[in-house]
Amino acid sequence: MQMSELSELIADVREQVLFLQELGVDALDVRLPEAEGERVDSLQMVAEAVVFEKAPPPADIGLPKRPTETVKRGGSRIASLPSLRSRTPVQNNIMPKPTAAKPADEPVKVDAPPEPAGSADTIGSIRAEIGDCTRCKLSQLGRTQIVHTTGNFQADLMFIGEAPGADEDEQGSPFVGRAGKLLTDIIMAMGFQREQVAIGNINRCRPPANRKPEPDETAACRPFILREIAVIKPKVIVVLGATAAHNLLQVSTPISRLRGTFQDYFGVKVMPTFHPAYLLRDPHKKRDVWEDMKKVRDLLES
Repeated sequence: MQMSELSELIADVREQVLFLQELGVDALDVRLPEAEGERVDSLQMVAEAVVFEKAPPPADIGLPKRPTETVKRGGSRIASLPSLRSRTPVQNNIMPKPTAAKPADEPVKVDAPPEPAGSADTIGSIRAEIGDCTRCKLSQLGRTQIVHTTGNFQADLMFIGEAPGADEDEQGSPFVGRAGKLLTDIIMAMGFQREQVAIGNINRCRPPANRKPEPDETAACRPFILREIAVIKPKVIVVLGATAAHNLLQVSTPISRLRGTFQDYFGVKVMPTFHPAYLLRDPHKKRDVWEDMKKVRDLLES
């Protein structure tokens, strides 16, 4: 092949690559093998993995969404592609405008607020309605008993965790194991007695092996803690751990980013922070939790 012919082929390939780029093709593998009897030592003519950050073409263009095609010299595929210069005004306007990416921490839609507590809705009536609950599969997966919210039901401060553990399942009260002992110490360091605050969980039955409650399990149990919030009317809720924070606030933001800043839950201030069980595994995070609790204490005293 003469150099003039080679130059023309290179120009043609470049033109078609530009055309594919504007169509939205984001990967192109072009290999031009050496023809029998010819030497192309000075230029191997290999263009690999040409990547473009473009939107995919519309379905009616007739091109695959992410093609990776091998184009041979003199082959019919390049010849069949329309020239960039021959495109019509309609073809020049076929590319859709790119849409903005959804923020990574955008919260999911928050459900409706709990109904205001009336004379017919009390902690007792909520417990009676829960009964010997079989609304989700946790009732059949080894729970010993339902663990209800305890403490002062007129408290300004409420703590909400994820679900009972083994000790809670055995004793029937929330936060009574090692993590519960640490929570009691935190409450006392804030200047309160445990009996002065309300303590509960999103889920009232222990999941097997202390796994996270699954979405259907949380959906069955969550409305009752919302109704209890409406009855108790706390000024501040401390939500303990990522699972509880995500289920109460209906967000997906990591707890490390949520903690330390008050969130608003239908007029109630919510402070997300690390779960006491996590502090037992990583004591270095105790300082962070204490900073969060000082903000809670200061708000309650203001």
